[in-house]
Formats: sequence, structure tokens, C-alpha cells
Amino acid sequence: MAKSKEIRVTINLECINCAENSEKRYRGISRYTTQKNRRNTSMRLELKKFCRYCGGHTIHKEIKK
Repeated sequence: MAKSKEIRVTINLECINCAENSEKRYRGISRYTTQKNRRNTSMRLELKKFCRYCGGHTIHKEIKK
């Protein structure tokens, strides 16, 4: 039986500064889990979220699972 394509999908967001920045407060990469509507937002999602490793609000981009 084929899996149906759901409209609302769960995605992971990852901080873009954590991978590039070596001068941060703590070691690690900030990740958030959220949902998006596939019909309304077909492109990859980018949100400004708080990164506890960088110590500020940074851009988090959608990553593949």
C-alpha cells in the first residue's frame, strides 16, 4: 500500500552560523523541529530563531532528514 502525501510535514531547522563560526560560547549545533504546509511553502523554510550556542537570534534553515 502506497504512503499518501501529507500536506503538513515535520521539518528540522539548523543554525547556519554554528557550522561556520568557531568562536562561539559552547560547542554544538542548534536545531529546531517544526511543521510546514507543503502546498503554501514549497521552498525551503528560513526562520530567525534563538541559538543557545551562538548566544543570539540567527537564521535557521531547513535541512534534509
